Amino acid sequence: MLDKSKIFAIGSDHAGYKLKEYVKSKLAEAGYEISDYGTFSEDSMDYPDSVHPLAKDINDEKLTQGIVICGSGNGVSMTANKYPKVRAALSWIPEIAALGKRHNNANLIALPARFVDKETAWEIVQAYLNAEFEGGRHQKRVNKIAPKNL
Repeated sequence: MLDKSKIFAIGSDHAGYKLKEYVKSKLAEAGYEISDYGTFSEDSMDYPDSVHPLAKDINDEKLTQGIVICGSGNGVSMTANKYPKVRAALSWIPEIAALGKRHNNANLIALPARFVDKETAWEIVQAYLNAEFEGGRHQKRVNKIAPKNL
């Protein structure tokens, strides 16, 4: 059986395309399998078209973690966070990504391609990968994120 923790979902819009390709290559070098939800060029496109299928697969537990990228990171994180089991942390510095995982059990990070360079983006991804959810008092809070009626 394939280890889902070694598969990374990744998706972007046109503004995040180049950064997505860079992060994909770094993840592959680190031994991760990539599930790429697009986009596949710098041609203008609407970020929900790549984020909805990715977030649905995270929500349905087909995959356990991923990265979404757009110009500001806001649109992709807002879209992904519409799914009750998705916790996308908008991350512009490594510490934010690590806290997203440690305190909020983030299963996605959202990167702002127009505000981070590729080296910083990779540092953010590494911080996320190296962090572990602390549970305890944080689990109680995470349990309250998604409304009970969904």
